[in-house]
Amino acid sequence: MALTSIGEETYSARHPLLQKNKFGGGCRSSSEEEATSKALFRVVGMTCSACAGPVEEAIKRLRGIHEAVIDVLNNQAQVLFNPNFVNLEKICETIQDAGFEASLIENEANETSIKVCRIRINGMTCSSCSSTIERVLRVTNGVQRAHVSLALEEAEVHYDGRLVGHDKLLDEIESVGFVALLISTGEDLSKIDLKIVGECVDESIKTLLEALPGVQSVEFHHGTDKIISVLYKHDVTGPRSFIRVFGGTKLKATIFSAGEEGRESQRQVELKKYYNSFLWSLVCTVPVFLTAMVFMYIPWINHLLMFKVINMLNAGEIIRCVLATPVQFFIGWRFYYGSYKALRRGSANMDVLVALGTNAAYFYSLYSVTRAATSPGFKGEDFFETSSMLITFILLGKYLEVMAKGKTSDAISKLMKLTPDTAILLTLDNEGKVTGEEEIDGRLIQKNDVIKILPGDKVASDGYVIWGRSHVDESMMTGEAKLVAKRKGDTVIGGTLNANGVLHVKVTKVGSESALAQIIRLVESAQLAKAPAQNLADTISKFFVPLVISFSLLTWLVWFFAGKLHWYSESWIPASMDRFELALQFGISVMVVACPCALGLATPTAVMVGTGVGASQGVLIKGGQALEKAHMVNCIVFDKTGTLTMGKPVVVKTKMLKNMTLGEFYELVAATEVNSEHPLAKAIVNHAKEFRDDQENPAWPQARDFLSITGNGVKATVKGREIMVGNKDLMSQHGVNIPEDAEEMLAEAEERAQTGILVSVNRELTGVLAVSDPLKPSARAAISVLKSMNIASIMVTGDNWGTANAIAREVGIDSVMAEAKPKQKAEKVKELQAAGHVVAMVGDGINDAPALVAADVGIAIGAGTDIAIEAADIVLMKSNLEDVITAIDLSRKTFLRIRLNYVWALGYNLIGIPIAAGVLFPWTHLRLPPWFAGAAMAASSVSVVCSSLLLKNYKRPKMLDNLEICEVLVERNLSNN
Repeated sequence: MALTSIGEETYSARHPLLQKNKFGGGCRSSSEEEATSKALFRVVGMTCSACAGPVEEAIKRLRGIHEAVIDVLNNQAQVLFNPNFVNLEKICETIQDAGFEASLIENEANETSIKVCRIRINGMTCSSCSSTIERVLRVTNGVQRAHVSLALEEAEVHYDGRLVGHDKLLDEIESVGFVALLISTGEDLSKIDLKIVGECVDESIKTLLEALPGVQSVEFHHGTDKIISVLYKHDVTGPRSFIRVFGGTKLKATIFSAGEEGRESQRQVELKKYYNSFLWSLVCTVPVFLTAMVFMYIPWINHLLMFKVINMLNAGEIIRCVLATPVQFFIGWRFYYGSYKALRRGSANMDVLVALGTNAAYFYSLYSVTRAATSPGFKGEDFFETSSMLITFILLGKYLEVMAKGKTSDAISKLMKLTPDTAILLTLDNEGKVTGEEEIDGRLIQKNDVIKILPGDKVASDGYVIWGRSHVDESMMTGEAKLVAKRKGDTVIGGTLNANGVLHVKVTKVGSESALAQIIRLVESAQLAKAPAQNLADTISKFFVPLVISFSLLTWLVWFFAGKLHWYSESWIPASMDRFELALQFGISVMVVACPCALGLATPTAVMVGTGVGASQGVLIKGGQALEKAHMVNCIVFDKTGTLTMGKPVVVKTKMLKNMTLGEFYELVAATEVNSEHPLAKAIVNHAKEFRDDQENPAWPQARDFLSITGNGVKATVKGREIMVGNKDLMSQHGVNIPEDAEEMLAEAEERAQTGILVSVNRELTGVLAVSDPLKPSARAAISVLKSMNIASIMVTGDNWGTANAIAREVGIDSVMAEAKPKQKAEKVKELQAAGHVVAMVGDGINDAPALVAADVGIAIGAGTDIAIEAADIVLMKSNLEDVITAIDLSRKTFLRIRLNYVWALGYNLIGIPIAAGVLFPWTHLRLPPWFAGAAMAASSVSVVCSSLLLKNYKRPKMLDNLEICEVLVERNLSNN
């Protein structure tokens, strides 16, 4: 399965589009390759997929353009061109003439300038904080995009490395009052962090590391943890070499992950801080609560507490003041510091509300006890219990919130735990014989190592089998519970489970290059990306706190003046208060009951859990935008080959029209088709091997002047003869006559849902092939389920009309578009969008990429090509059609949960604030005490996170389980036959 590019940035410098043999199902001649350059442009001004069409068409009209792919989401254009005919300036001018701004990001002669880094941010409390950081980053010179996740407490920044460095980004974040730590940069494919244990780390360690071959740079990070970052060439050296450097010193080094390991470490530190603060606050608050609320009903204790110490100041007030003061200023210091940071950057957050509310209660109480101590006739009440209980309940709520938020990223933690802790490293002699073995830490594996995998052990890293046979359970990667046979030459994926044999595996990819690491990176990026639904919370957060403060002040004034003017009866006033104190209580309650945090967490926590659940089901969703769009899909466009069909075509019939042996015929055809990556070409080459003695690795004759004609076929010169393999259009364009018996065979193949392929030698039709690609067992049932969900299904294929209609009839699709070229597929998608449909495109091939990008939601089959996977918004790891239904159903469930979160968060504030303001008090004489309002505020954030966590109980539709059983039975019957 093509996993190696799943986690890469969309259309990045490593985009498979720019790799050789990834275009149009074929390759180019050596002379053409020598005259081919590649470039990445930034295109500013595109607002939707319809904008990509004019840009793509304008570029392709230029002479010398081999291919152009437009990425609307990231405002980029990838162009492959011949510099002998067109230059970079001309391409820029062409894009600008189409109405968009254009600038060069990268060409093949220059290092990529656009980099991506991830930064962990400590100190965010609500969406106001995350919005502020985003705003600061986005106005920094050189920053292209910035996404800040409140739930993950991380930022992902796309920036121009020529204009700004990641150190500057960290400084910008810290300048607005937050703690920032770099997790990763765009160079992480050969970067490792070492955690040093020991007293003294000096420059000699850096010198020793820099002296190692392949080490490019060494950087110290001084702080709580002593971290050394090493940038190196993984083909030359690796982590074992770095660890050995510390062998001769008193220091010890271990591999440190600033990502998940750092996040979990920070979470534990934060949990411990909140827990300790809550406990100390509770120790002080309980006596305050008892002396204020309980002991007054116990006569002898009340008598002691009411003992006058100085004038009207009694013992109970002194006890409450002494105990409430450390809670307010020492334990509650975090709220003062958070308020200072928020106000310094010109915004307000939850900390401001808590600080104002508790200060109002505390300082009024302090005024009351001061007057009591200095006046022999003053009578007043203190609210020390209000301020201390408020802080205690809010600390409890934050502790529970951090704990619950940690569970939303369980999917990443589980993925990271798939790789084993240790591995068996083999030592080989020059003849490849094993001379020794050693158990090592799994993180110390290096590229080109040979490792031993025992039965029942997990594969420690990506590689290929060099010895042994076994079956491997890849369900933890694909979600498909099926053992896959492995023998010499087969690839294995790190994290999968070896079932029953011993394997020797040569490691090809380690660290962040591995398939598992890239899947983790994709899930992390998806959880960082904001869903459009988050915009509502961001908009509200800008005005929320100022409005609450204003409403709180208004509430106090209304109740105060209503009391002064005797608009309500004195019987409404509790015995222990006066009019001013009652008004103050209402004002404080309004201030502390409001909760901006619940709004800020409503969307990101649900998206995090939803994408994590999707990953566990084998459905990789690339961010909140894809998740949100998917729940609105009402029309799905399916490719045929590899999507509705098995994607493993076989030649079922060959008809010769000229006097030529099958061996000679297939040698010419295979020599031509071996250069193509099209599934039908592979089927023909595999069939041709049956006529060779060297079936394992046949040496085909050299094909010259190879040309792939998109949508029609291929042509080349083999052994001095011009060979063409393709459809009727290809033959007609080159003047090849098609006899009647060939027409009859083509018609017969189409009736049987087979693909007819014509072969000509020197412009004479020589043979006709019939290729069959069986339907996926679940295809018909999946289409039926989609119909029951009111989702229309359309098939768009490059195959002929006869075969397309036959397949469509079998699966139950009414609308068909056949003989469609890649551009026509994309135009069909745009046509459906113009008609008001929200369109998803499901495909697996290079020719599906334009349509995948044009669609509202692109869904790639996991076994498809790298470019299809890169262009898609959702990747189906199992390549099963029922996962299309799972993806849509999961997105609907996730956004139902987001709506419920918003209903709760908004409803809580819309109902809680008026009740706290005393709207119901005139009729019920019930009011919301400030300490209870604070507890309710803390509970609201926890409840929203817990609501999102309910998504972890997601079960895919029951009808899909029946579909999977049918598919397994059909596959067994096929294998038995």
